[in-house]
Amino acid sequence: MTTVSPHLTRRAVLGGALAALILPYAANGQEGRDPASQEPTNVRVRMTFKGLSMTATLYDNPTARDFASMLPLDLAIEDFSNNEKIVHLPRKLTEEGSGPFGNERPGDLCYFKPWGNLALFYADYRWEGLIRLGRFDDGFETLLVRGEFPVRIERI
Repeated sequence: MTTVSPHLTRRAVLGGALAALILPYAANGQEGRDPASQEPTNVRVRMTFKGLSMTATLYDNPTARDFASMLPLDLAIEDFSNNEKIVHLPRKLTEEGSGPFGNERPGDLCYFKPWGNLALFYADYRWEGLIRLGRFDDGFETLLVRGEFPVRIERI
């Protein structure tokens, strides 16, 4: 004869059985979803500075979604090193989109984790401390304009 604890109610037994049935399916729904996804979304942003404009398509990762949630922004864009422009954001973004990626190339829109800034690449670079947010749609020639300028970043 099986004995049941007097503190165990029918509701608790049914709830436990239901959880045992549902939890494996809920976990499978998350399986295979790469937080560092490089898959493009339908979310596009426009960056305008010095009368010039460029657009980028964001990727499907938590960091890119966090960035999009901040828009629109009026900030400054400036030269950094000999391969990128940077934009300092008003706050750090989630780093859940972090993960290694290959095929670094000019035209990448990235987030630099240590400083919490955008990195807009117009020349070759190596991945280190970066989360790729997306790619510029029609090239990156606008980034070759040297100097520091006010920049408007908005979702389109």
